[in-house]
Amino acid sequence: MNEPLDGRRRSAGLMAIDSHAHIFRRDLPTIAAARYVPAYDALPETYAALRAANGFAGGVLVQPSFLGTDNSYLLAAIAADPDHLRGIAVVAPDCTEGAMRGLAAQGIAGVRLNLIGRPDPDFADPVWRAFLAAAARCGFQIEVQAQARRYPRLLAGLLESDVPAVVVDHFGLPDPALGVNDPGLAALMLLAARTPRLFMKLSAPYRLGGGDPLPLAEAARAAFGAGRLMIGSDWPHTQHESEADIAGLKALLARVFPAPELPQVLGGTAARLFGFRALLAAA
Repeated sequence: MNEPLDGRRRSAGLMAIDSHAHIFRRDLPTIAAARYVPAYDALPETYAALRAANGFAGGVLVQPSFLGTDNSYLLAAIAADPDHLRGIAVVAPDCTEGAMRGLAAQGIAGVRLNLIGRPDPDFADPVWRAFLAAAARCGFQIEVQAQARRYPRLLAGLLESDVPAVVVDHFGLPDPALGVNDPGLAALMLLAARTPRLFMKLSAPYRLGGGDPLPLAEAARAAFGAGRLMIGSDWPHTQHESEADIAGLKALLARVFPAPELPQVLGGTAARLFGFRALLAAA
């Protein structure tokens, strides 16, 4: 997190970085409350081939929700390729600062709150306040997956903390019937225009319920600027495997972002945000 997060540093020539992918094996223990458990493997070596085929110099592994707080498989993959992989972990709200520092030493850049099917956390609660304070001291970003209507309340609590960045998943997941006119998304975009600590992943357009990602990407560019936006493959596209089109997503972004801005979205933002120092030095 030593690089500036406002996009002012140029990243021309930097290869793309995938800001959002998952790995797992079907024989790993899953949590009892899992909404969905894939019946196949998504292995690190398969993901490495996917990255190479799509020009991704690095990738960010996001702990799948169905594996809960056991981040060991993700950590082992990062340890095997520390120059090209970073991670976003899932931890319990009572996770200690010492445990977070241990994760940071193993290539973890932040923690994820996947709130689909779960209630909004009460960030005023002492447990959550302590959690966010510890995350901030560790330099951890907070990554959130939630429906757009929930972001005004969620971000009010998260941005009151000192965490260096809050990252919104998957275009903000607006209501498919409303798209860019979703009031929650509009509030998110307004806040993004005022808050340099807010970032968004332009990923998984197939999770928009058939909504058009083009106006969402255009609105995101206007609100966030290229320096706080990043591409994500969402590999292996769980429950949407047949709809995945990474080349199509890149083409969409090329339509929205002019040539001087596109390197930021494809790699520069993620390189800074997730601490890919070796890749930044090579750019």
